Amino acid sequence: MDVVSDAISTVRIGRPSSNRVRTSGRWCTRLAPYDGAGFHVVMEGSCVLLPDDGAPVPLAAGDAVLLPHGAGHVLADSRAEESDRRRAVAFEEWADGTYPHRGAVGCEASAVELLCGKYRLDRSRMHPLLGELPTVVHLPNRVGAHPELRSAIDLLGRELGGLRPGAGIAVPGLLDLLLVYMIRSWMADAATGAWPAALGDPVTAAALRALHSEPAAPWTNDRLAAEAGVSRATLARRFTALVGRPPMAYLTWWRLTFAATLLRDTTDSLSAIARRCGYGTPYAFSHAFNRQFGTPPGRYRDRAQPAGEAR
Repeated sequence: MDVVSDAISTVRIGRPSSNRVRTSGRWCTRLAPYDGAGFHVVMEGSCVLLPDDGAPVPLAAGDAVLLPHGAGHVLADSRAEESDRRRAVAFEEWADGTYPHRGAVGCEASAVELLCGKYRLDRSRMHPLLGELPTVVHLPNRVGAHPELRSAIDLLGRELGGLRPGAGIAVPGLLDLLLVYMIRSWMADAATGAWPAALGDPVTAAALRALHSEPAAPWTNDRLAAEAGVSRATLARRFTALVGRPPMAYLTWWRLTFAATLLRDTTDSLSAIARRCGYGTPYAFSHAFNRQFGTPPGRYRDRAQPAGEAR
């Protein structure tokens, strides 16, 4: 797999949820901080997002916004100001996947239609690429920009517009696509950031692809440098500067992070997981795993929640 796919698959647990909401007039609602990631897409009209810590973000029709760290925030009609943080009403239904709102209170205003949803994440294995995402990722609707994201939004909107055969499979799949496309769009637009730069650098990107494609391979600095087509010194310098750690240190971290995902999501034996992650014996694997996660792999598996189990 590639870095972005692996970064998402290691933290994603359970099934994403979403719904479509329409409201009008003066309205305001607060979404409490959430141990996951949330998103909103404005299908019609306009509104404003007020992060608990940050500047207001005006949202127009076609805009998408991702809150990758589950930050608390207020959504309100476009006339809302910072004072609306105080009058917003916290609610519990968000944790259950619904999206309550405060409707019109006697004044005329254009209707607003939103797609809203969330992803459950296990942050104990957060890839630094995802950790680098800002609190609010605003993706404005610009002509010609991010066509894959626009297509996913259109398809998801249609699926959520009514009861359609197969929606139970189509919607979760489209939500997974939406997350990938929002992260891709951020990377394409990012003016700064180590990971967009790392994946845009041909040497570092080639090395990362190799490590993620075959984490169990007997990698050395020399072999990885040959894979990237540069000298060992060049690879070490460019990889470390962009990724934040040397190639072999990153490989160790990724092998054990991958192992934690296998422990959570599969019933494979410790021997099988050790082999898939590049360790010659279960003992060597257990020792390394305990050093990184502070618990033996067997105990980690016992405590891990199955991916499909609801909270």
